[in-house]
Amino acid sequence: MTLKTSFLAVLAALSLTGVATAQDHHAPAPYLAETAEWAPAPPVLPAGAGIAVLSGNPFAEGWFVLRLKFPEGYEVPAHIHSGDELITVVAGEFNVGHGETLDRAAGTVLRAGGFVEMPAGHPHFAWTTAETIVQIHGPGPFDITYMDPAMNPLGQ
Repeated sequence: MTLKTSFLAVLAALSLTGVATAQDHHAPAPYLAETAEWAPAPPVLPAGAGIAVLSGNPFAEGWFVLRLKFPEGYEVPAHIHSGDELITVVAGEFNVGHGETLDRAAGTVLRAGGFVEMPAGHPHFAWTTAETIVQIHGPGPFDITYMDPAMNPLGQ
């Protein structure tokens, strides 16, 4: 048996195993954007944002996927997270920057399809210039520590 034939045989066996596994497990229903159930975002974010959880529990251990909807003119002051944050812009304009204070001159505008990764412990900030929806995924629990504690909406 040649190396190529052996490789194809392994791939075929794995694909059959995958089919059996897929049939044995219940998969969640696909997410339809037009039927999103938006709720007010947790109070750790400034008032006015909405949240839709797509997968997992953002406030528990394990991976999660959520969407945040921000109104035009929304700001998220400089902050860090204890886990990595992977952000994709779904709609609108999401401005992001790196640093310990919100500095619009130091930001980059991301439009639909734009992506940014914010490593754990990396100070960053964001603001919108139009209604914007972003999708965030990463390891939970999702948390925010504001660089300036006075900017924490919870007052801590």
